[in-house]
Amino acid sequence: MDNMLTKTMAPLRVWTGALVFAVPSLILTTGFGIGLASFLFILTLPFVWTDARAALARHWPDLRWVVLAFLFNFAVVLLYFLVRPEEPLHSLEKPLRMFCAVSALMVVLAARPSRRMLWWGAVAGGVGAMLLVGYQRIVLGIERPGGLTNAITFGDISLCLGLVALTATLDVVNKVQPGSRQRVLWLSLGALAGLLGSVLTGTRGGWLALVLALLLLLRQSHLGHGQLKVLLGGGVALVALLYFVPASGIQTRINEGISDVRSWNAGGNKFTNLGIRLELWKGAGMLIGEHPLFGTSVKAGHARFEQWVKEGRLADVVLTPLHMHNDALQALSTGGVPGLLGWLGILGAPFAFFARAAHRGAAAGHPNAAALAGMLIPLSYFAFGLTEMMFWSGRACMFYALMVFVLMGLTLNSEEEHGN
Repeated sequence: MDNMLTKTMAPLRVWTGALVFAVPSLILTTGFGIGLASFLFILTLPFVWTDARAALARHWPDLRWVVLAFLFNFAVVLLYFLVRPEEPLHSLEKPLRMFCAVSALMVVLAARPSRRMLWWGAVAGGVGAMLLVGYQRIVLGIERPGGLTNAITFGDISLCLGLVALTATLDVVNKVQPGSRQRVLWLSLGALAGLLGSVLTGTRGGWLALVLALLLLLRQSHLGHGQLKVLLGGGVALVALLYFVPASGIQTRINEGISDVRSWNAGGNKFTNLGIRLELWKGAGMLIGEHPLFGTSVKAGHARFEQWVKEGRLADVVLTPLHMHNDALQALSTGGVPGLLGWLGILGAPFAFFARAAHRGAAAGHPNAAALAGMLIPLSYFAFGLTEMMFWSGRACMFYALMVFVLMGLTLNSEEEHGN
């Protein structure tokens, strides 16, 4: 009976492994990959429904707060859609698709694909991203290359791929197997490729995420993650060294940022990258002051911006962007307290889940690489969201939700493998 079950699940395990591989490998190198992967996870769920439902029920005490956080985030947007006639129907799409990504969690729990598929997917995605923006920057001469999307989103996701490949080394060094050194080398190269892909875009938001990731690993080093601290520290050192290489553009971007802030503060030119952000954040604060509890719609907020521009209270640079370039301010200004709680929930609940799993794995003597990677994803998105709207992009939304739920499934499968 067990042999028959194994033979039945084997094709599904291979198929699910291919989907897990597709999420990080296709996110930046194709325009359709992430959407196709999310759709195929949903289509696969009926084929493993009995096992998936049983696994979800078995792990529900651990999973519930994450699943409910994504459900709450969708419910808030749905409520505002129902009570605000000006809210467009497409405003429901991203939070609904993010919640439906729970199908990936259920499929991974039932089919139990190999973690290696995600690790090698991250390596393939990181290398592909680096080659793509490298070609755009070096061969085509594009100053801020962004592959198939904008430079900021591309650079931030590329960095996430690098961090996932980096944490994957933890899964290899703890196993004494032939070829382990070669796998660590390839995973390290994938991590480096993701980092360089981010640097080539000129994206500054990723640098803060690097620092937060290093601080997290310093904090987690007592759990058996010391070698990752060294590797990531080397990555931070590399970025610091690239500051002195003019061709990297890092020094130029930092100097531009300092100049933008000084100009805005002195009342000068506000039509700069940081100047626009600072003016938007000022306007967001004014909107929040008027509607602190429940916020206001994007359309109504833009109308208020137009009025304040006419009154001279804001510069006209705020009229072009469609969002606040800050996830927290966007959530609070458009959704009020419920909106902010929704945003905090989809970041904080997964981080707490993975942190508990990382501690359980370390206590049992089996460091959980999937749990550590899971901690780095919401931490990175928090850092990115300080200067950019990561959850405005459908591509970035689906990458976040799928990576969180896939990593949750792999984390719990790893615990069961070790009897934890």
